[in-house]
Amino acid sequence: MRIDDPIEFLFSLERLGMKFGLENISALCRSLGHPERAFRPVLIAGTNGKGSVTVMVEAALRAAGHRTARYTSPHLVRLEERFVIDGAEVATDALRAALGRVQAAVTGLLEDETLDAPPTFFEVTTAAAFELFRQANVEIAVLEVGLGGRLDATNVVIPVATAITTIDFDHQAQLGTTLASIAREKGGIIKPGVPLVCGPLPVEASRVIEAICAEQGAPLVRASDRVDISGRPDGTADVRIGDRCIPAITLALEGDHQRQNAAVAVALLEELSELGIQVPDAAIRQALTAVRWPGRLEHFDVNGTPVLVDAAHNPAGARALAAYISKHGWTDATLVFGVMADKDVRGMIDALLRPADLWGQVVCTTAPGTRALTASALAEIVAEIAGGCVPVEAVEDPAVALDRAVARARPVAVAGSIFLIGPLRDILR
Repeated sequence: MRIDDPIEFLFSLERLGMKFGLENISALCRSLGHPERAFRPVLIAGTNGKGSVTVMVEAALRAAGHRTARYTSPHLVRLEERFVIDGAEVATDALRAALGRVQAAVTGLLEDETLDAPPTFFEVTTAAAFELFRQANVEIAVLEVGLGGRLDATNVVIPVATAITTIDFDHQAQLGTTLASIAREKGGIIKPGVPLVCGPLPVEASRVIEAICAEQGAPLVRASDRVDISGRPDGTADVRIGDRCIPAITLALEGDHQRQNAAVAVALLEELSELGIQVPDAAIRQALTAVRWPGRLEHFDVNGTPVLVDAAHNPAGARALAAYISKHGWTDATLVFGVMADKDVRGMIDALLRPADLWGQVVCTTAPGTRALTASALAEIVAEIAGGCVPVEAVEDPAVALDRAVARARPVAVAGSIFLIGPLRDILR
């Protein structure tokens, strides 16, 4: 059945799920006249933190006067969130036009049997991003890898620089069950002679990345060797880059893990400056202090009850969230929790429940989407791990679950899935 509206066409592809490989995106790019070659790409992968680094790097490049774009995924509420040009989400009409050109290319490729099946949702959004950025005459685009790296659709570009923020367990069904196998997939973004900046990596993963860089002749830059971000008594931080210092910065993105992400972003910006894409310290300061990345340790107030929304969706993210809440002295808080069934649910729950006295109640809910674990099934797992130490209830509707949590008049944290926090954040706003 023909779908006339390009946005409806895009969402019709969600039923196809995920497909890994560069054949479809390569064919789409050829058919469109290679829009991915119209700008200078920066490619950022990682288990966690890649979105945060993407937005910090793009913000600094824009503050330095470059015409920039960024591409991230998934979106919280609106599809347009994924495509940002010069700091603004693309207009719906512009997105529809770009998707229309991609849809026409897909139709042609299916008709001449270059493609034997339609591309995926992510492949089409990636091609649309390239087309949007070409039409807007973008100079440099910062691209967040979707999943893995080696076979991700974003990896069709030839980047000027790359980064890997972290490597931890997530998406094991697609990326493998060891840190080494996950590192090999993420290390697939490493290109011959193209510098790679990496954050702190486990030893097993680090060895794999080192080996790939050596094979590709790609300079490996460890962010911790180039950048140090240390706290001051007044809560600000000094950013030291070699023998330079940008003093007394208040990082816009909260959490100790965001200091590590900021170090990766600054080290990557240093590499770009060495490649002739100049980013002065004033632009770095502006980016780190003013950047916004919704849904990441984001604070709201509901009639005097503090509500914290965070996109933690794997054990590493859950550990970071628990550490942040513990550091801020929360006790007897309420956790609103909803996850996708294909995630390491037990690992996330264990990380969140480990700090003693943190939670007084866990409200399990069903996140939007066909992949979601039901509230009742999730509550059974949480109750088993909690061992009776924390009351657990199941509330199917996320909005009702949020209301139930706020009614306790204790601090509330919402976590477990980006697909959960998107609509709840919209309510909180």
